[in-house]
Amino acid sequence: MTRHIDLNSDLGESLGAWRMGDDDAMLDIVSSANVACGFHAGDPAGILGTLKAAHARGVAVGAHVAYPDLVGFGRRNMDVASSDLVADVIYQIGALQGLAHAAGTRVTYVKPHGALYNTIAHDERQARDVIAAIRAVDGSLALVALAGSPLVQWAQDAGLRVIAEAFADRAYTPQGTLVSRREKGAVLHDSALVAQRMLRLVREGVVEAVDGSLARVQAQSICVHGDSAGAVEMARAVRMALESDGVVVRPFA
Repeated sequence: MTRHIDLNSDLGESLGAWRMGDDDAMLDIVSSANVACGFHAGDPAGILGTLKAAHARGVAVGAHVAYPDLVGFGRRNMDVASSDLVADVIYQIGALQGLAHAAGTRVTYVKPHGALYNTIAHDERQARDVIAAIRAVDGSLALVALAGSPLVQWAQDAGLRVIAEAFADRAYTPQGTLVSRREKGAVLHDSALVAQRMLRLVREGVVEAVDGSLARVQAQSICVHGDSAGAVEMARAVRMALESDGVVVRPFA
């Protein structure tokens, strides 16, 4: 049976004269693009350009929804009221759907960004708000969620298709959770090491944790952050390692 995995990256995050990442290069490597929706990053023209480029390469598109936090790049925790959070997520998905239609493609999944992603992995109230927003727009949209988090079950119980995700460029705790970005060594930069870690993930369902133990992580998609230093080189190394081992990289959507 052929093994396969999705490889995704956060794209469309440039804002005006502020350039973030190399979307064109990443789109030649990944199979899915989590495209910013304007709340944490991205401007309409740039987002549209990324969507057109993704369509031209056959890359699947997802809405990278976030807290309204341009200054903090969506990485600051926010205690948003449920009515606001539901509406914010609906608004972002809808905006990206309109731009995607104009680009000749469509939104097939939702992946929350930054602080929102980390919060709803364990905060049931905000998680259910995001789930409700997705269902209100289109219940067939998949939700990309942190592998092993309570969110996976909450979303499945609500009838959503859930794609469990692992992170190529992040360190893991022995419990299989991400090491906080505030901690030293939380972000990995060695492309060769990252590639081998992800190959082991696909082969064995484990990643080496910060204490040297093996954390079990079952994932259908692997993320390489587009704004990380050396992101393109890292994504390319991961894809080459996987394909050299006979793993097919393809969109889960």
